[in-house]
Amino acid sequence: MKGLEISKAFYLEYGKNLIKKDFPDIEKYLAFGLVGAGSECFGFDDEISRDHDFEPGFCIFIPDEDIIDRTTAFRLERAYASLPGEFMGIEKSSLAAVGGARHGVIRISDFYSSKVGSPNGSLTTDAWLSLPDYALAEATNGEVFEDNYGLFSNIREYLLDMPRDVRLKKLAGNLLIMAQSGQYNYPRCVSRGETGAAQLAVFEFVKSTMQVAFILSERYMPYYKWSFRAFRELPVLAGISDSLEFLVSSDNDKPTSEIKAQIIEDIAGLVIDELRSRDLTEATCGDLEKHAYSVEDRITDADIRTRHILAAV
Repeated sequence: MKGLEISKAFYLEYGKNLIKKDFPDIEKYLAFGLVGAGSECFGFDDEISRDHDFEPGFCIFIPDEDIIDRTTAFRLERAYASLPGEFMGIEKSSLAAVGGARHGVIRISDFYSSKVGSPNGSLTTDAWLSLPDYALAEATNGEVFEDNYGLFSNIREYLLDMPRDVRLKKLAGNLLIMAQSGQYNYPRCVSRGETGAAQLAVFEFVKSTMQVAFILSERYMPYYKWSFRAFRELPVLAGISDSLEFLVSSDNDKPTSEIKAQIIEDIAGLVIDELRSRDLTEATCGDLEKHAYSVEDRITDADIRTRHILAAV
């Protein structure tokens, strides 16, 4: 059973009844779920994941002190700590007996401040452009089991809806990096015998290609160690995952580099086809750089459009 399922079962069997019994007066202000850091929040946990920070636990998200004061919050923490120390054969962590950074009682404002730098999730244009995807992924992953007050979920929904112009800026920037690293610099590095630099160019190409696929899928790319796992579940371009893995895991000798250069061009073609199908580009060539600037031209906000094309990368 996955960690998220264990968390929900633990909440439904013990947490829900505890709140109804001991905290009926504040139940309407609480949200419950499992969101944030940890492979279990993405549904990617396995046996290896259980060697650290894995326990039956859930989050109790509470509003600020004007609604739930410190004394009440402390009572909630004590109540959470009193829940069974073992569930489904898994022990709760002794290092976080009263909640903790990942589980237990968490102020909504503290959670979103730690993830996106804003207590209420409201982001400026600069913040939208500069926040890494993995931070937004951790702020919006997992599952909210129940949200009686609605505040946590409202912020979550806002963060899931990246402004279209910001999305286009990120798309344009990553398309440009794909062009520069894969279509242009990779073959030049190989021709010079700079195999290390060639592989760095491949890494840049693959990373930006993955970003493009996540952007087109309107999802946030998680922390790099989970990026391929999440990529294979995307509705867009997931079929190229094996090709991307080959690019980053193969050598750059002459025969292999020729294959890799062709793969890069094939991937570029697939991305261009996707852009055209969405009417995001007017360029007609196979040069991703031209398509990057064409995508940027689709941005309606003049402030965002006139910033450097790599401003969101």
